[in-house]
Amino acid sequence: MLRDLFYSLTEQYTNDHLLQEKLWQQIEKNYTGKKRHYHTLNHLENLIAELSDLQNNIANWNAVLFAVFYHDIIYKAHRKDNEEESARLAQKHLSLLNCREELIDQVNKLILTTKSHQLSDDNDVNLFTDADLSILGKDWETYSTYFHHVRKEYSIYPDLLYKPGRRKALQHFLSMDRLFKTDTFFNKYETAARANLKNEIALL
Repeated sequence: MLRDLFYSLTEQYTNDHLLQEKLWQQIEKNYTGKKRHYHTLNHLENLIAELSDLQNNIANWNAVLFAVFYHDIIYKAHRKDNEEESARLAQKHLSLLNCREELIDQVNKLILTTKSHQLSDDNDVNLFTDADLSILGKDWETYSTYFHHVRKEYSIYPDLLYKPGRRKALQHFLSMDRLFKTDTFFNKYETAARANLKNEIALL
């Protein structure tokens, strides 16, 4: 499904099937790496599922799709520049596809905003970052699987270091006036997300 979607997206910009396959293989390779547990192709599928029903509310659907594919293409637990590196690789790939500069800039903006998840004056950005956080508002079983997978991705760190850092990150989210910037995601997930975050903190 993801491969087909990537092909239908990129064929709007190129007729080079070898290039399409090369770009897809890099996406697939990165998201299926041995150290990936949460930031996988399944995460991308969940994002697309969340956003597809909202396509009519999204101004630049292609930019959002490219951002889905590339926002976590670089993900290393010990690095603090994953978003920047992901954006750079997206820019490189989209340039190979001869995408317009405006599209590349928008994809770059979408990816970089996932670093802070701050409110934007761009509705596409808010929908995209809300979809990225939607896992927080899922049922407890799904949420529990999520945070256990995140822990595996940070397995290089002992509990002594991981737990305080994780607790700080969760408390940061709870301190926000709203986790979800758009009413669509706020109404759907806000209450459950706050309960999940508090429950995880209690377990740390």
